[in-house]
Amino acid sequence: MKYDFNTLIQREKTSSVKYDLRSDTFGAPNVIPMWVADMDFATPPFIINSLLQRLAHPLLGYTFRDEEYQSSIVNWLGRRHGWSIQERWLSFCPGIVAGLNHAIQAFTKPGDRVLIQPPVYHPFFYAIRNNKRRLVLNPLVYSNGKYEVDFHLFEKQLKSGVKLFILCSPHNPVGRAWSHGELRLVAEMCLKYGVTVVSDEIHSDLVFAPNKHIPFASQSKEVSNITLTFGSASKTFNLAGLSTAYAVASNQQMLKKYNRQLELNGTDMGNVMGYEATKAAFSAMGEEWLTQLLEYLQGNVSYVKEFLSLRLPKVKLIEPEGTYLLWLDFREYGLSNSELGQTLIHGAGVGLNAGEMFGVQGSGIQRMNIACPRSTIEKALESIYSAFSHSN
Repeated sequence: MKYDFNTLIQREKTSSVKYDLRSDTFGAPNVIPMWVADMDFATPPFIINSLLQRLAHPLLGYTFRDEEYQSSIVNWLGRRHGWSIQERWLSFCPGIVAGLNHAIQAFTKPGDRVLIQPPVYHPFFYAIRNNKRRLVLNPLVYSNGKYEVDFHLFEKQLKSGVKLFILCSPHNPVGRAWSHGELRLVAEMCLKYGVTVVSDEIHSDLVFAPNKHIPFASQSKEVSNITLTFGSASKTFNLAGLSTAYAVASNQQMLKKYNRQLELNGTDMGNVMGYEATKAAFSAMGEEWLTQLLEYLQGNVSYVKEFLSLRLPKVKLIEPEGTYLLWLDFREYGLSNSELGQTLIHGAGVGLNAGEMFGVQGSGIQRMNIACPRSTIEKALESIYSAFSHSN
């Protein structure tokens, strides 16, 4: 079946964060919204059909995670990423951000040191600070057209008494799909210094060939023993509103601690629609849809790259290895963050994520969500071109 990624879908007045909170977020209700990381593509029809079939039953009572749900995750991770896991390693979370908070509470105490690698998904900062843990930074280094880990500083920070490291893989917002060599060094150092790893792998299915996603815990039994991994069908199949994600840990003591935190926070139940959607997503039909999605997203990346090269050469694209989030460097214009934001919002009428929200390393950079019809990207880039041509 050929899927349609070109049709514009009206999302206003659906309580969409991306569309219906534009005025609150940007002070401009009509900006082209290319910020929040959900897609403007229709949720796949086979998932919608599975939900409709479940809704045909007149009861929506308490639901548990059945064997079909568990095995769908096990089989998907095996097929897509070559990671062999067991059903007893699985747990639940109502979203990755909630899961991160649970993990921080489960594996550390107030005052403990937790390490992250900015520029990085901004809730990492909040989860650490809000739980009264000490934030430790290992900023990524931009070199030869991509971001890399500063391993000298990484080891120095681990030596300082870090208890927990939160890995973003693939990395949001810089788009890295970490290599075998990079992940091996991270793992060796974490094992050496007794550091627990929480790996956010929600973008794992959204990696562009020839790059591959390597589950951090898949490296060895020893690495698996220190790792809790988060994943979900939500980012891949546009299901964020169903608040359903999974956690994986082979270390049963780790899993017990994590599950205890779920119970304490009252977030261990989940919801029937999330379970049904996951089962449908992680199917053969899901693989066919994902193949076509990745092809379309790669075309969007290529379009942006060519447009910037020909029309906006001062804007540098940090070409992504994964995710549908582009990291666009506007620093050559010499604008302050405020000036850059105002030019984009009020000059171009485009709503992006300001880079500084991902850490000071994102100053002068903007994150653009390209999981939308090509026509939306064309319109947004033409508006940005016009605004910056006028400002010069």
